[in-house]
Amino acid sequence: MKDLLAGFPVVIEIPVAWGEMDAFQHVNNIVYFRYFESVRIAYFERLGFMDIMGQTGVGPILAETRCRYRKPLTYPDTLSVGARVSELAEDRFVIQHRVVSHKLGAVAAEGEGTLVAYNYREKRKSAIPDEVRRRIQELESHATP
Repeated sequence: MKDLLAGFPVVIEIPVAWGEMDAFQHVNNIVYFRYFESVRIAYFERLGFMDIMGQTGVGPILAETRCRYRKPLTYPDTLSVGARVSELAEDRFVIQHRVVSHKLGAVAAEGEGTLVAYNYREKRKSAIPDEVRRRIQELESHATP
């Protein structure tokens, strides 16, 4: 399982809930985006991004997201969901997500989101705060390849 999430510095476990399945007897496609959101928030918490946002008013806003479904998930199962930043620009970054099924022992989905730094006080795009940039680089440098 760890090999499938090598290079992802933040990994969380999420149980598949019965209610996440749809009429086709597998986890509904929209639920994967909830998994991505959960690990993305865990990544932000590791960075202390929300604390910095409280100080600066600058935080992340999701500009774009996508998902590549690889294997259908079903209840019961436990998932390991990973996040890593693959691109870092002045005002945005790309965070990759990977969902691994414990039951299948395989990658069930992969995706990414583009997050833009947004000044919520001034209601406009902003540069990523230097401290956030530094913390992303530090976190990513410690990821096991």
